[in-house]
Amino acid sequence: MTITYRAERASDQAAVRRVVADAFADEGSQVAAFLDAMRASTHWVDLSFVAEDDSEVIGHISFSTCWLDTRRELLEVLTLSPVSVAPEHQGRGVGSGLIRWALAGLQDMSWPMIVLEGAPRYYGRFGFLPGEEHGLRRPSLRTPAPAFQVLPGSRREDWMTGTVVYPEYMWALDCVGLREPGLSEVERALGVS
Repeated sequence: MTITYRAERASDQAAVRRVVADAFADEGSQVAAFLDAMRASTHWVDLSFVAEDDSEVIGHISFSTCWLDTRRELLEVLTLSPVSVAPEHQGRGVGSGLIRWALAGLQDMSWPMIVLEGAPRYYGRFGFLPGEEHGLRRPSLRTPAPAFQVLPGSRREDWMTGTVVYPEYMWALDCVGLREPGLSEVERALGVS
């Protein structure tokens, strides 16, 4: 397997949507709808990347914008979501390689931070830190605190603290945090009471 990483092209959109839908199994259609809504929104910043194996798209990652509601101003920050790998390629380092490649490319960009909701042990490998320990409040209490993470960027300053505010389409599609019974299961696994 020879994996290459590159920016997504317009011609990749159907393949990307398939990978996203397949990667999330039962929730695949909801995550694919989330990606469609993100693309159609003003929060789409065209930071979408793919992993290829022999010219076949097998992985995808996107960044879009959301806000940080600080005492000083409403600040635009990046959010990482979704990360998807075709099921037959999962567990082979495709997702990790794609995340590292994408983050390396974003190092020179002047974003204050990147936020996400995800497994702390997984995303911690890429430098993501607990959001609350860096003065950030979760956009929903349905997001377990350990899962809410931040990667400070080159423009991050001490005053940049506050509540993360997601765009409307994330709420409309109910793509914020988790609901029961999955929320309780994740909290137990993370040791959250």
